[in-house]
Amino acid sequence: MVMEKLSSNLKNVLKKIAGAPIINETLVNELVKDIQRALLHSDTNVQLVFNLTKNIKERALKEESPKGVNPREYLVNIVYEELTKFLGGKHEEIKITKAKPFKIMLAGLFGSGKTTTAGKLAKYYSKRGYKVALLGLDVHRPASMKQLQQLAEKTNVKAFIDEKEKDPIKIYKNFKPELKKFDILLIDTAGRDALSEELVKEIKNLNKEIKPDEKLLVISADLGQTAETQAKKFHESCNITGVIATKMDGTAKAGGALSATAVTDAKIKFIGTGEQIDDLEQFDPEGFVGRLLGMGDLKALLEKTKEAISEDRAEDLGKKFLKGDFNFLDMYEQLTAMKKMGPLSKVMEMIPGMGNLKLPKDALQVQDGKLKKWKVIFKSMTKKELESPEVLTRSRIDRIAKGSGTTTGEVRELLKHYRQTKKMSKMMKGDPEKLMKKFKGKLPGM
Repeated sequence: MVMEKLSSNLKNVLKKIAGAPIINETLVNELVKDIQRALLHSDTNVQLVFNLTKNIKERALKEESPKGVNPREYLVNIVYEELTKFLGGKHEEIKITKAKPFKIMLAGLFGSGKTTTAGKLAKYYSKRGYKVALLGLDVHRPASMKQLQQLAEKTNVKAFIDEKEKDPIKIYKNFKPELKKFDILLIDTAGRDALSEELVKEIKNLNKEIKPDEKLLVISADLGQTAETQAKKFHESCNITGVIATKMDGTAKAGGALSATAVTDAKIKFIGTGEQIDDLEQFDPEGFVGRLLGMGDLKALLEKTKEAISEDRAEDLGKKFLKGDFNFLDMYEQLTAMKKMGPLSKVMEMIPGMGNLKLPKDALQVQDGKLKKWKVIFKSMTKKELESPEVLTRSRIDRIAKGSGTTTGEVRELLKHYRQTKKMSKMMKGDPEKLMKKFKGKLPGM
């Protein structure tokens, strides 16, 4: 889940706004304190928190809501906009140039997840049609080269490593002629338990020799406010151009990593959301805040969906799902695609309104074995039964179970899941989605 505790606290702030009889200074002061408490508990820098809440309070008390938007809705929008600005404002994508190779150097502390992140980036860019290579320049951690090689094999890209050479610049020079064949070169550098002079000198020398197009600082979210100090020191050593925050799924201290960019001009480019090779997302402050507040992140959802199925089919399935007129085959295709998109609980966070809903566990957990069994059950159904599941009677269920070699209980379980999915599609037409639609075109930046 995306910073579950912080998200829960911020959603409570919105509930307080929704339930308020009037918007006055007393309410605004209460909300400001609640937001401060939520962010400070996530280990966000105190001064930055006070600056943020000062802006929210000033706007809430001075600005009048636009025509057609009531004061409660406008206050929600102020919180949304200020949190988005706090986390970097508009998303800035890394622009890959045609010069080969486009060099991305990763820097960070020992244990920040640099090597794993290099593998995730390799998968991310490979899926987008780039010819990617990994270069191992961590000559200090014995297992780093082997780990990079394993990640390269897993993502089907080329890894350039030399386990015998102890000079990272020599390794780069030796492989330099071969690297020109690739679109993107991802460079894994050494980390330390602390920022030592030796590390700073090594990074400076590598930066001077390689001249990377992007220098991304990999920061573990569990560092808390220490992340700001580290970001500042790394920025001084190689002028970082962006940040990747890792371990965003398993810590309550992520506020420190998210606000670390305030000490540099570099913005967060990606966030690591889990341990799997696909658990990496471009960081979009607008979408991220939307998820924190339970308003969803449709841009990220579309990106994941396009990776799982074709764009036209994704749009068609999406329309059917929202209308609630899908059948068994649509549901099966949708579930299969969602399995490719990662844990369903994470996908739900991206759908407006769904992040706030408490859904049945079995609605969120469809195992691969169950999907295979359902496929067998479908083969024993008639065209009419597949296209209109509502026609299933006891006699039809008995026939389908016998024909598929399953039990009537398993057929009924499939029917139950279909009905739950239909119910979920109706629940998606909730207030957060309407709220965002109402704002569109009426408020700044929307």
